[in-house]
Amino acid sequence: MDAPLLLVDAPSLYFRAYFGIPESAAKAPDGTPVNAVRGFLDMLAQLIRTRRPDRMICALDEDWRPAWRVALLPSYKAHRVAADGGDQVPDGLEPQIPIILDVLAALGIAALGAKDYEADDVLGTLSVREPGPVEVVSGDRDLFQLVDDAKPVRLLYCGRGVAKLEVFDDAAIRLKYGVPASGYADLAALRGDPSDGLPGVAGIGEKTAARLVSRYGDLASIRTALDEPGAGFAPGVRTKLLAAAGYLDVAPAVVRVARDVALPDVDPALPKAPADPDRLLELASTWNLASPTRRLVDAICAT
Repeated sequence: MDAPLLLVDAPSLYFRAYFGIPESAAKAPDGTPVNAVRGFLDMLAQLIRTRRPDRMICALDEDWRPAWRVALLPSYKAHRVAADGGDQVPDGLEPQIPIILDVLAALGIAALGAKDYEADDVLGTLSVREPGPVEVVSGDRDLFQLVDDAKPVRLLYCGRGVAKLEVFDDAAIRLKYGVPASGYADLAALRGDPSDGLPGVAGIGEKTAARLVSRYGDLASIRTALDEPGAGFAPGVRTKLLAAAGYLDVAPAVVRVARDVALPDVDPALPKAPADPDRLLELASTWNLASPTRRLVDAICAT
């Protein structure tokens, strides 16, 4: 297979890095924690060494809880809203995000977000816009819906860390969930996801949701079949689905990752050397990042 485009869910990785490395273990000379920065850079280095991409784009959260999704489903991520109305980003992580962006810019690695959209939507759009093969790196199960064997698009799921990546193609998703990648969003809407504030259909768990999607094809067909005599719904399932009609009217639009975001053109080529070596040295010195920066540059130069 040709060298892939690596699409990185940056928030997924830097949150994981922040919680995986104690603040006390990595600080700048002025005392600022840089544990998330160090962990994130080391994750990128490992991904480049192991996946050997020739292109890379880091997707960003310009809007972690888009108003249009909240208008459809007010509970969407509501449990994560801080007192000031923003996301509950740990105090020690927030100042590290600009540092990560500065280092990416000095390296010449593309980073991209979009107003009114989440990183997931940026990843979804890039996965269809950019030439394949594509590998999406994330710990977010919602992105299983992007998998497409025809292009191909695969998900490198880092639920257990970047060192233990699970590579998901369509067959792997069918094996794990009982539905194809194209049916994952409908399964998620039916099942719900407390981490995103998606209630799901009361009384419909993952196995029942998978059976419904597998039998009827998609959520729209499931709902159409509710009015058909002899459609074969198990006792109580039809009642549960009808009771959740209002939720099911809006859930698909909330759950489905956008693939048509108006994104600017970026050069996805993985640099052969830092774009601004002087700036990179300055950042490494200021933030005590010499070792992880060197490891990442070594990985880039070895591709």
